[in-house]
Amino acid sequence: MNLEQQTNNIAGPNRSTPLPLWSRVLRTLATIIMRVVLVLLTLWAVAALYVDCRIPALRIPVTLLYLLGVITVFVKFRRTRWAAIAYVLGFCVVLAWWFTLKPSNVGNWQPNVERIAWAEISGDRVTIHNLRNCNYRTETEYSDCWGDRTIDLSQIRAADMFLTNWGIPFVSHPIMSFQFGDHEHIAFSIEARYKVGQDYSTVLGCFRQYELIFVTADERDVIRLRTNYRKGEEVSMYRFQAPPEVARSMFLSYVNYLNALKDHPDWYNEVTRNCTTTMDNQLGADLRNQQPWNYQVLLNGTLDKLLYERGRLVTGGLPFPELKEREHINAAARAANQSPDFSALVRAGRVGY
Repeated sequence: MNLEQQTNNIAGPNRSTPLPLWSRVLRTLATIIMRVVLVLLTLWAVAALYVDCRIPALRIPVTLLYLLGVITVFVKFRRTRWAAIAYVLGFCVVLAWWFTLKPSNVGNWQPNVERIAWAEISGDRVTIHNLRNCNYRTETEYSDCWGDRTIDLSQIRAADMFLTNWGIPFVSHPIMSFQFGDHEHIAFSIEARYKVGQDYSTVLGCFRQYELIFVTADERDVIRLRTNYRKGEEVSMYRFQAPPEVARSMFLSYVNYLNALKDHPDWYNEVTRNCTTTMDNQLGADLRNQQPWNYQVLLNGTLDKLLYERGRLVTGGLPFPELKEREHINAAARAANQSPDFSALVRAGRVGY
């Protein structure tokens, strides 16, 4: 055996075989995905420390300390698996702390959400306490907001959905309303509960800045506020395909949730606990027509179209664009304004009424 053969025999077994192209592509893809996830986890942890730290004086120092740790790991370990482990551990520590932040019903609340509704149920008799029915002079000036109201569940007739949009294509606000007898309506609006000095922020809504509230109100409050006093809000109203027994189940689901919030407050969250996602699964069960999750539940600007396509709205056989135009109520609400027959007047001539 010559020297060249001996060399080939020695070197051959140690010579690495190139990976197939598909394997290299998958490995590169996995690496990119992992790095993106690690960056997102790190950004969330930094934001959570800065936004949700309850001691203002520590907010910046704690955030900078975490960033310093991230930079140290990056410099020392670079792209090794130890760096990835360190980033994940840091995120888990912040997440564990974040879950210790508990919501409360005690706070310096803005006047229109200073009280939370709750209900006493005795057979078919339901008494709602702290039902809101403000006497508005302007959007921010009002009085005589709170009272109690007793209704009879055997008198429930129907369920309606109001959808408010303020010009943003993919964001709306749904309000469910229930009719009792011929004229009485009680509406539920799931909202962030603001303290004095707070205002809504999509970013802050992803953290633990706002408690969750079920505003329980007369339609002359919660609907007229949007049609008659706030600027740029357009409201449509749709009748649900819900016979009285289904409407009753839906109403009780809202009542049970608001009673739960009385003793066990919850956080509002832009994704998991917002005006739509909070009750989506429960209402689907009440309607006995559970549907797969759809992005329009989260990006709810076209929620009415989704419900139309799923057969959950009374349509009168109209195509959706015509139905939406028919159910726009701003002009009727402004004409009805202070009338005690506000709810009946905004429904006059609508589909399903």
